[in-house]
Amino acid sequence: MSESTATPVEITTRPEPGRILLKAPRRGKPPKHLADFDLAGRKEFLTELGHPGFRASQLSTHYFDHLTTDPQRMTDLPAATREEMVAAAMPQLLTEVRTLEADGGDTIKSVYRLFDGALVESVLMRYEHRVTMCISSQAGCGMNCPFCATGQAGLTRNLSTAEIVEQVVAGARRLKSMQGLEQAEHGTEATRPLRVSNIVFMGMGEALANYKASLGAVHRLIDPSPEGLGISARGITMSTVGLVPGIRKFTMENLPVTLALSLHAPDDELRDELIPINTRWKVDEALDAAYDYYRQTGRRVSIEYALIRDINDQGWRADLLGKKLAQRGRGWVHVNPIPLNPTPGSKWTASRPGVEQNFVERLRAHGIPTTVRDTRGSDIDGACGQLAAAS
Repeated sequence: MSESTATPVEITTRPEPGRILLKAPRRGKPPKHLADFDLAGRKEFLTELGHPGFRASQLSTHYFDHLTTDPQRMTDLPAATREEMVAAAMPQLLTEVRTLEADGGDTIKSVYRLFDGALVESVLMRYEHRVTMCISSQAGCGMNCPFCATGQAGLTRNLSTAEIVEQVVAGARRLKSMQGLEQAEHGTEATRPLRVSNIVFMGMGEALANYKASLGAVHRLIDPSPEGLGISARGITMSTVGLVPGIRKFTMENLPVTLALSLHAPDDELRDELIPINTRWKVDEALDAAYDYYRQTGRRVSIEYALIRDINDQGWRADLLGKKLAQRGRGWVHVNPIPLNPTPGSKWTASRPGVEQNFVERLRAHGIPTTVRDTRGSDIDGACGQLAAAS
């Protein structure tokens, strides 16, 4: 481990109940990286480093297409300046400190140490026909939702665009190495997908509270090679607890990205307790912003709803949610009830199976498409609400 990542960062103290932190603490900035910029910005970046701007396309191809930062493999670059150029343009941003596997190796959680010692996590999930990555946009989270381990840990700092993107690139590299192992073992082409196809901003942090870096990351993910990874925008999901100004700003980007609103209660009285940001922007304001997102982009919105036993799983709350969604129209929304994932010391637990089924049926009775969310990785603390980056 390099010296820059060996000293732990001062971790933010746990927030007081209900306290929201929208503005991240000011800390030292990570080193600039090729992935922080669009292609035009990369040319300027390289020029500032003393290298020809046209090298930006070559370096971009190596990073986004070949997934490498090894200068020895970049034989199209001049040998005399190759190592210096790569070290300056693509500094190491993440140092893997821990990896956990579940589901027979199909779910992999990685814990990374950043340049200042802060820790973040990402989760790679292989399915039959897709590979999904859950990535972090902040170290910690300032939203302080009491049933979420990340929110209870507090907010350390925002991630840079490149730190967000590098999580996906690291996952893509892992898949590439898995492909080699599977081919060596079976002697044939792998039958499972080995390319990241879906990205969800559902890891640590509130992405819309780190708007500029998160939007930059979205562009690096969806821009075609060599500008980015070339992932379909329809495979990207931007999650939020309901930062209404951020939702409306993101709406104006007019990107065909899915919006996921973590609602967790249809009434303001309970949501004020479960989602402290609701004290600023109420349920109906968040739903109106989400509906306007659908009208602008044509992308169906996902409503995330963690089912908590005897807290928010009552039948009347399912009816209230169904009515509020149906009042705004048909075909614009899909609800994902999520059995609450356990977190250390939490007083809350998942709803009973029968209660969960009743909740789903009541929503469907209002004409709302509803699918219970898969809880992959809960046994390695890699599921929704469990990411706390413990080393």
